[in-house]
Amino acid sequence: MSAYSDLMAFDRETQALGQIAGRLGWDQETMMPRGAVAQRGEEFAALEGVLHARRVDPRIGEWIAAIDVRDLDAVGQANLRHISRSYARNTKVPARLASELARVTSMAQGVWAEARAAEDFAAFAPTFEHVVRLRREEAAALQQGTELGLWDALHQDYEPGSSGADLDAMFGALRPRLVALRDRIMGADQPKGVSGTFDEAAQLALSTEIAKSFGYDFNFGRLDKAVHPFSSGSGHDVRITTRTSATDPFNCLYSTIHEVGHACYEQNISDDYLLTPLGAGVSMGVHESQSRIYENQLGRSQAFTSYLYGRMRDVFGDFGIDSEAGFFAAVNRVTQGYIRTESDEVQYNLHVLLRFDLERRIIGGDLDVADLPAAWDARFEADFGVKVDKVSNGCLQDVHWPVGLFGYFPTYSLGNVYAGCLHHALRGAVPDLDAQLAQGNTGAATAWLGQNLQQFGGLRDPRETIEHACGFAPSEAPLLDYLEEKFGAIYGL
Repeated sequence: MSAYSDLMAFDRETQALGQIAGRLGWDQETMMPRGAVAQRGEEFAALEGVLHARRVDPRIGEWIAAIDVRDLDAVGQANLRHISRSYARNTKVPARLASELARVTSMAQGVWAEARAAEDFAAFAPTFEHVVRLRREEAAALQQGTELGLWDALHQDYEPGSSGADLDAMFGALRPRLVALRDRIMGADQPKGVSGTFDEAAQLALSTEIAKSFGYDFNFGRLDKAVHPFSSGSGHDVRITTRTSATDPFNCLYSTIHEVGHACYEQNISDDYLLTPLGAGVSMGVHESQSRIYENQLGRSQAFTSYLYGRMRDVFGDFGIDSEAGFFAAVNRVTQGYIRTESDEVQYNLHVLLRFDLERRIIGGDLDVADLPAAWDARFEADFGVKVDKVSNGCLQDVHWPVGLFGYFPTYSLGNVYAGCLHHALRGAVPDLDAQLAQGNTGAATAWLGQNLQQFGGLRDPRETIEHACGFAPSEAPLLDYLEEKFGAIYGL
């Protein structure tokens, strides 16, 4: 066998083991008994030890050195690029640290859930301090031989090629127009929301129906409940979760559509890339572009909500909205709230900007864990004009920091920017898009995304992936133009 064939065979086994680790994480969020938290932490640590040993195996370096890139086609070159980048990063992280991170973050997830339920940040603080110490240690290892700062070193795991400076510039362009739009909306009359109670089983049944309508293939997936909705897996086993609220059916329906966007990206990657570095979404920003365009530009569009209004009337009867226009406005209401995942399109990125700034201070050592609640509350009141009433609505609301995902949050806003670009290109490619969506038919839209972006997986780097699909370089302008047009019409601005 050639060095490239040996490398790919070895990497395929590593990819398969990584999928098993992901399945353990899915089980922890959905099925695992609460008492198994400590044991699961040990299981994660053991598996991570095996994975880390494979990811730093000296043979990888030998195979890479023996490969002449000129002998490879575009797919082979992309595989080699991913493996080389991963190997360079993994060899900087000691096995002890990789294993300890897996153990502590798995345990921290359970501690966070209990502290959040008890509204007790102090109960979580010691564990969180341990997570932060480990991630700072990892960042210091990763920045060796580079000009990256600590936070930037961690951010590369989620959005290769991006930097805090790039994001500062983007967020600086986003923020003024978002704040101005939000302020105009808050001064306008608010549309009526839905009323009544909504049966959980009926919500889940309708969510399943809508998931299928957006192209999610249940032959290779499943839908379950979780505290924090997520998508897990790739290739032929891609699972999604959602949550329900007796008084807010949109929480369930749009959480489902959001996760379907993630899942369809994974399901639609070419089978030729299965269990290779190209067989998963190329970055979290690109991944989020799929979930956000499914959820917002398609799922919350006036055309699709006219269809959804009829289906909800069929399923739930009268819920206090008597017109398609009123329902469209209700789905897209801009209201003050604490929770990022429940935020409207206008304010969502402001939630992300808050987290982006705070986590850079935490990793940089400028903000101590003990001071996080006060720093969060002060920033939230300054940005949103309301005081945080409890820590579950404040710095304990997200699972990302408890499990060590520093550098992840800004990819949500990056995904929104990418989604804005994709939506602009999609409308040019499918001129009768609204007519199709009004019939509940998302096929042309999802097919365009599958053909122009999803099928390629990790073939191209993140920004190149978006530029290839759209035909132009990513910019925040399409997103801002879309938001101002949509919400200007809803609120009569």
